[in-house]
Amino acid sequence: MATLEDKILGEKLQNYCSSSEDEGSEDEDSRSGDEAEGKSSEVVSTSVDPTPVNNWNGTASNTGPKGVLEDWRRFKALEAANREIQAKERFVLAKKLTMTVKTAREEEETKEIDELEDELNELLDEGFLMQYQQQRMQELMTQLQKAPKFGKVVTLKTQDEFLSAIDKEDSKVTIIVHIYNHNVQACESMDGCLNILAGDYPYIKFCRIAADIAGLSRHFRVDGVPALLVYKGGQIIGNFVQLIFELGDDFYASNVEKFLIEYGMLPEN
Repeated sequence: MATLEDKILGEKLQNYCSSSEDEGSEDEDSRSGDEAEGKSSEVVSTSVDPTPVNNWNGTASNTGPKGVLEDWRRFKALEAANREIQAKERFVLAKKLTMTVKTAREEEETKEIDELEDELNELLDEGFLMQYQQQRMQELMTQLQKAPKFGKVVTLKTQDEFLSAIDKEDSKVTIIVHIYNHNVQACESMDGCLNILAGDYPYIKFCRIAADIAGLSRHFRVDGVPALLVYKGGQIIGNFVQLIFELGDDFYASNVEKFLIEYGMLPEN
């Protein structure tokens, strides 16, 4: 058990071809191609089909080397165009699939928002609010009925009574102790005020103890009083001394009440 002094002061080579061989082959192909082209042009120069290049129907109109090359170029162009069309189709399909997934996600989010709005509307329903208020009031009343009730100022006659009044009390109860001196007018005024507040705040425990019984120095008994010490859960939460400078010699219960409310020692009524 803590001492009285402690209580007061607080605590990631295959198919390889030689480049030189390729170059030789290309030179031979180009020379043989040029010779063949010269001969062909001398023999069949007037037999060329005037059909436009872009109207190719899949059959070759010129069986010479130039015709074969031109047919090859057309084939490759069509092949490239076909690949481009396929690529575009794949892109469009992928875009559609992406849009479909996005829409599904948006629909899910919209559904969640709608559910939240419905729940909020239910919470804001007047009947629901009234029912909740009544239930909460009943819970508070039950808690108050279980809490200790006092209603008067308790005079502590010894140091042991002082320590017991703090250490053995319910941890939820706020205890306000007045340290007084019989010969100081402000202490008498404080006693009268606490008697009134004890009736107004029956769930607050008000006590009083004489400075000399508490074992305080003569200097404190003269200049430190009236003093109010506030405890909760065995710990000091408020220590107010020399209240004569704050309140004067003559004051009222409303003055003491306002003072304690401002410092959070009393709940607002």
